[in-house]
Amino acid sequence: MPASTHISLSELQALIKRGIDNAHPLPYWVTAEISELKVNYSGHCYIELVEKGGANHVPKAKASAVIWRSGYPMIASYFQGATGQVLAAGLKVLVKVVVSYHELYGLSLQITDIDPTYTLGDMERQRQETIRRLRQDGVFDMNRELPLPAAIQRIAVISSRNAAGYQDFMKEISSSPYGFEITLFDAFMQGAEAEESIVRALGEAADRADGFDALVLIRGGGSQSDLGCFNSYRLCCYLAQFPLPVIAGIGHDKDQSVADLVAAVSLKTPTAVAVYLKNGMAEFDAGLDDMRKELKEAAQAFFLQRRSALRDAAFALNRISTQGTQAVRLRLEQLRGALRHGAAQAIRRREDRTAALQAQLRQSARFAFSDANFRLDNLSAMLRHRSREYVASRTKALSLLGDLAATRDPDRILDMGFAVVRSGGNIVTDPVGLQAGDSVEIVMKRRTIEAEIKKIK
Repeated sequence: MPASTHISLSELQALIKRGIDNAHPLPYWVTAEISELKVNYSGHCYIELVEKGGANHVPKAKASAVIWRSGYPMIASYFQGATGQVLAAGLKVLVKVVVSYHELYGLSLQITDIDPTYTLGDMERQRQETIRRLRQDGVFDMNRELPLPAAIQRIAVISSRNAAGYQDFMKEISSSPYGFEITLFDAFMQGAEAEESIVRALGEAADRADGFDALVLIRGGGSQSDLGCFNSYRLCCYLAQFPLPVIAGIGHDKDQSVADLVAAVSLKTPTAVAVYLKNGMAEFDAGLDDMRKELKEAAQAFFLQRRSALRDAAFALNRISTQGTQAVRLRLEQLRGALRHGAAQAIRRREDRTAALQAQLRQSARFAFSDANFRLDNLSAMLRHRSREYVASRTKALSLLGDLAATRDPDRILDMGFAVVRSGGNIVTDPVGLQAGDSVEIVMKRRTIEAEIKKIK
């Protein structure tokens, strides 16, 4: 290749620079999203701008931009004053850029101005889109429709443990004369991780919902950009469907975030939330005092009414008892008279009956005595006859006994030829006890014979 046909790299860069400078001599207003932002030690601000919407989440366009240190303080303070937030990654911006090309650093965009109204409009568009989706899903009013407990004492708090807003809340709530049971679910309340951290804390609190009366979501003051997560659909959808009433104190005075709109109660600051809870308990306590007074008054009125009713009842009872006593006394007098009359009649009837019975008894006695005398006479005659027969029979019996006694005389018996057998000195009346070989005595009229038994038949 001839030496005259090639150029140096610096010459090529110079040609590109002249071409770009000539093609884009005027600045452009460009819309983009800040994906990265870094301010170096020298004060220059280096930014990476992207345009999203490409396939597979790949940006459609990307460019490096810079705000030189000579203009960065003015642009940053102007943007923060208008929007309430600092320039940061994730914001959509409308910036005025000059296309420049540098031989060492290549193509870049130099930002010379910014329109904060565009960023505010984009945030509002995001806010309105979240509200629209929540209403479309039917969850926008769910948490605000939950009934607030009369006394809120068991409280789940989502905040950052080290945040000034949480410290202010605890300081204020600790000064209350009422007892509050506070359980903190620690979470990031700003930055890129805030949304995920708060959603995770909401899930943990929901799992323990039975142990709480309400959920408190608090953060301290901050820039408008810090409210971005509180306008996100995902976080606000969790808040709207939370099973307990949500009390929000997100710490800003200008605009309401979507989280404020879906919460059951929205207050400006964490301290205001603590004051609200304290006042709620004071109102509940005052209500208890009022109910106590009303109950006391009602009880006193009831007792007075009952006392009057009991007094009237006592008078009525006394009157009725007096009337009853008089009626009973009159009835007793009537019964006493009737009893005396009846008793007299009964006595007379008894006396008549007794006289009749006495006459009948006397007559029956006369008949009985007459019959008894007749029977006695008969028995006496019979007895005399029987006595004569008895005497005759006794005389005859004695004669017979004398004859019998004479016949039982042993000598007479022996004279008749009978004998008496003795064994061992005793008269044998039953020979069963005798055996062959026994010795016996046989007593006869004039002789006594000793014999030995040979055989017993």
